[in-house]
Amino acid sequence: MRIELTRKGDYGVRTMLALARPDAGQMTAARLAEATGVPPSLVPRLMGDLVRAGLVVNRRGRLGGYRIARPPADISLLDVVEAIEGDGRRRTCVLLGGPCRREGPCEVHDAFFRAQEALFGSLASVSLDEVAR
Repeated sequence: MRIELTRKGDYGVRTMLALARPDAGQMTAARLAEATGVPPSLVPRLMGDLVRAGLVVNRRGRLGGYRIARPPADISLLDVVEAIEGDGRRRTCVLLGGPCRREGPCEVHDAFFRAQEALFGSLASVSLDEVAR
């Protein structure tokens, strides 16, 4: 079993880490692209998701740019991933054919759902501040 981000999720984490660094301040889309390796054409769309999630604020105009909306210690990796990827919690049976839907929980239901919650709990417990240093 593999656990990985989509390319968009990867880019979201990279940009948030760049903005979370103590010396980051406000960054233009071009500067973010350069600092993170995110294609310049994708930065505005990506940042739109982060602005809508309340993780980033955007200042428009000649002196505009993006900056982190809250202290990095108050933003978890889960906040970032969910802002970009959405809520990835599985709500259906992990077995193909979905026996959980027909006759109650299947034999592996509890084990897989505990593992899922452990993963999400782990991401929620790590702040940007911890990983941006």
